[in-house]
Amino acid sequence: MLNKQTKFVLNSKILKLLFFSPLLITIPFLNSINVKAGLEFQWNADSGFKRLKWFQTDNERRDRNSIFFFLRPSDRKAGLLKINMKIPKTFKVTLKEEKITLCRVFIGGFDARTKCLENIPADIKLNEDNTSLDIYPYSPIPSDKNSYAIVYKVFNPKRSGLYQFHSFGQAVGSVPVSTYLGSWTIVID
Repeated sequence: MLNKQTKFVLNSKILKLLFFSPLLITIPFLNSINVKAGLEFQWNADSGFKRLKWFQTDNERRDRNSIFFFLRPSDRKAGLLKINMKIPKTFKVTLKEEKITLCRVFIGGFDARTKCLENIPADIKLNEDNTSLDIYPYSPIPSDKNSYAIVYKVFNPKRSGLYQFHSFGQAVGSVPVSTYLGSWTIVID
């Protein structure tokens, strides 16, 4: 009788060891995995929202960064006389007009870098509280097959998070009305 009880106790200890040992081995490795999520969400994702493409060279807090806000051919229905960009109030960086450019851009990918091909001469006006940017190109941006970009050369903000920029464009035509072009949501880690 005593022999059966000892076998049962030993078997239960072995079962517990076999059950919990994989968990104990994997727990230290869980903290060292750095997962980058490829998920973007929108606060107000209604039918009027249009997501625009963007690229940044560095997404770490307080690092030097070049942010490319793309205006691809599919984003422009007509030529643009003026581009207005709404900057989020929480995007606390030192923006300077001389560090913001408009250029014709090559959008890179797996085997090529994103780079400006040609700077587009334009007047750039930043309002006093850095919440709105107006760009007036000297000649209208055509609605051709080329992609254009607004490029910021800044130091990233101190706070990490998602920052949403909205863009409006004034099209070439008899009625100068600004229309919604789309929004960029950038990520700072």
